[in-house]
Amino acid sequence: MIIIGEKINSTRKSIAEAIAAGNKEHIQNEAKAQSDAGADYIDVNAAAFMGKEAQCLKWVIETVQEVTELPLCLDSPDPAVIKEVLPWVKNPPMINSISLEPSRLESILPLVLEYQATVIGLCQTKGQIGKNVQEKVEIAGRLVEKLTSAGVSIDKIYIDPLVFPVGTDTNSVCATLDAIEIIMKQFNGVHTICGLTNVSHGLPQRRLINRTLLAEAIARGLDAAILDPTDKKLISVMKAALMLMGKDEFCMEYIKAFRKGLLE
Repeated sequence: MIIIGEKINSTRKSIAEAIAAGNKEHIQNEAKAQSDAGADYIDVNAAAFMGKEAQCLKWVIETVQEVTELPLCLDSPDPAVIKEVLPWVKNPPMINSISLEPSRLESILPLVLEYQATVIGLCQTKGQIGKNVQEKVEIAGRLVEKLTSAGVSIDKIYIDPLVFPVGTDTNSVCATLDAIEIIMKQFNGVHTICGLTNVSHGLPQRRLINRTLLAEAIARGLDAAILDPTDKKLISVMKAALMLMGKDEFCMEYIKAFRKGLLE
């Protein structure tokens, strides 16, 4: 399971304040904590700083890379920002994200190829967001075809079938789970990924809902997630779900996590 540590995101008040104040210690503590908890990538986001996003994101990248060798997930809604900060990245990154929207596809695809990046592909086009199973799978197929025909290895593609708040659409999670299962079977070698927190928006006990979604998605084949790796209960569910799905030979990863005190 590939874990993208989500905590260095400027939508979080403490992170925005640290970026604004140039507080390296706070950012670096978050990076180290996620690295120690088992993250495979560290997500970096400065999108809250409109007008100086690139400048702020460069600072975050340099700050994080001082304390960890983990690759970064570059998270920005603006392809121009991603292009500007890529030369500051030490290891081949993950880019979040590409879609079938022509402007985004044409801007991001050359960067993926030039920097040998992995890439998150959203199931959306210029005029359509994949809502039902058929739309999600159809858009995923078009994304895979576009990227692989351009030279992107399929194992560097992470399809995000999109998670919507279950409080506004009771059937949305079922559509996402079904899409994950079909995508993983239909496109051999591709990855699926999701951000968990959207599902619980507006509901009480959000972490319980997020944990439950993660377990159900793993059972359908999900092999990557954007999450908080320092959340012991969430990681405990993840480790147990992977073990029960036969993805942890002799339960060794579960046992290692227990010995490291990562389970709760």
